Amino acid sequence: MYYPSWEDIKKLISKGDIGTNPGNLIPIYREINADLETPVSAYLKIARSPYSFLLESVEGGERLARYSFIGTEPLSVIKTEPTEEYRSKDPLKLIEKAMADFKPIHVSGLPRFTGGAVGYLSYDAVGHFEKLPSPSNDSIGVPESIFMLTTTLLIFDHLQHKIKVLSHAHLNNDVKASYEAAVARIDELVKRLQEPLNTEIKRSIRSSK
Repeated sequence: MYYPSWEDIKKLISKGDIGTNPGNLIPIYREINADLETPVSAYLKIARSPYSFLLESVEGGERLARYSFIGTEPLSVIKTEPTEEYRSKDPLKLIEKAMADFKPIHVSGLPRFTGGAVGYLSYDAVGHFEKLPSPSNDSIGVPESIFMLTTTLLIFDHLQHKIKVLSHAHLNNDVKASYEAAVARIDELVKRLQEPLNTEIKRSIRSSK
């Protein structure tokens, strides 16, 4: 079962709710049991190179928060390098520009985060906001910033022991085709979750302990 269903979407369209709503992106999700999964095992099953993430949050510095977020195969990637070519490019401005076209519609039953930019800013990125000393050479060879624009992800609910597998449907053009594409992406991730953990991955986990 997918939420909202296609019938729900059609009702919104027929009532004009979507047309009058400033949003142009709606999250679609399918809920499955997470009894035999952990965020790490789910991540290892669905992640595909070169970009993926497991986002955990902690409350009070000690207690794991309710949700973990797992994403892979982002829509696009924003990256800046600590070179002269990129020094004038504020990564936050690039993210703001990329996100301007996305206006998600709220769907009940979901946490506040259902997609967006996930990544990091290095220390050297502070030069875009403050006048602070920075090394003249790149000693470690990592990007100044990397952000993944993700519209498809897993939401691991620790309280209910459920996983919401979520993707977004665009509402600007062919809504039916966009809804079906979102459902197909959801089903692909569910299929990956149902497969056993790769033997090579299991071996590498054991050897790292």
